[in-house]
Amino acid sequence: MKIGIVTPYDWSYPGGVREHVRHLADQFLKMGEDVRILAPVSHAGDEGKLAEEHVYKMAGASPVPFNGSIARVALNPYLGRRVRSVLQHERFDVIHLHEPLIPGLPLTVLRFSRAINVGTFHAYAGPGFTSTPYLAYTSAHPFLRPYFRRLSGRIVVSRVAHQFVSRYFASEYRLIPNGIDLESFNPRVAPFPQYMDGKHNILFVGRFEKRKGAKYLLRAIPAIRERHPNTRFLFVGDGSLRRGFQHFVERRGWQDVIFTGYASQEDLPRYFASSHVFCSPATGSESLGVILLEAMASGVAVVASNIEGYGTVITPGVNGLLTTPRDSQELAAAIGRLLANEDLRQRFIQSGLQKSRAYAWPQVASRILEYYYELIEQRANAARLA
Repeated sequence: MKIGIVTPYDWSYPGGVREHVRHLADQFLKMGEDVRILAPVSHAGDEGKLAEEHVYKMAGASPVPFNGSIARVALNPYLGRRVRSVLQHERFDVIHLHEPLIPGLPLTVLRFSRAINVGTFHAYAGPGFTSTPYLAYTSAHPFLRPYFRRLSGRIVVSRVAHQFVSRYFASEYRLIPNGIDLESFNPRVAPFPQYMDGKHNILFVGRFEKRKGAKYLLRAIPAIRERHPNTRFLFVGDGSLRRGFQHFVERRGWQDVIFTGYASQEDLPRYFASSHVFCSPATGSESLGVILLEAMASGVAVVASNIEGYGTVITPGVNGLLTTPRDSQELAAAIGRLLANEDLRQRFIQSGLQKSRAYAWPQVASRILEYYYELIEQRANAARLA
């Protein structure tokens, strides 16, 4: 089968949708399918050519600020011509569009595609939050409706993603979650030796923006260290708030609070392997919580905010602890509870390992491929009856 996978977001920058697309394409290639990725790429030149193996560089990417983050999407008046050229050359059987209703590349592909079009809806925006899809859905719903009807199949990655998109576009959706890479994230990964000195390592991973909630973990540090002084905090990631957080730590003279910067795909599993507790104090707009599953797959106990997307992954008291969002004292108590109770921490680790196996990429990719074949059969049956 010839499959085109479309992402609206800049291929040059890491992000959840980009990683989903990359892993899905890798799995399809391992399964013997013929796959191409269509994506915006920063500093575009020679658009329409393969930027790397299996990836078409369709256009440059323009940064658009939303909700304290940056969405880098293709906004180019010549995009239609480039899309037509690639579609005519490749003649895909299935085109799988991620966040299919975001302006730019996905809508342009939907306009010209004659293939089976499948859309995956990743986003969730809770009360008080906006997102790129949210703004598109609310401000341009009548314009987007004809594009939505061009989708032959619709996938949501979580229950809360389904609740979100179906508010604006009622239809049938297939629930197929994000996958995780168990070859990279597993308990056999070697830790960083410099962090294996007997201290308890508490890990945060994410962009330094408001909704990721890093400041609530920072505010929890004094309460945690009051009972567990032999504790180190690792903040992995980058973003607009990083410098302010570093100044916050420096003014207090805290030691063993380390900002590592962005971690490569090779290093991120090693940070998990080096940690005793993973903490994600996000305040909302998380659709599933892939980062929690990666922590579980790595054999790390998890403490996270009790937000809708995380509630689909964490069963409190079984495979982790959930705390009230924005409550640093409750966060400190939950982390302290795991540091004080090794039996509980180990029990969460074992339950988390079991939970993560259901999200392995080979299983997720197989379910998506089965859905493609189901849609192809539906089109063939409709053609026979016509």
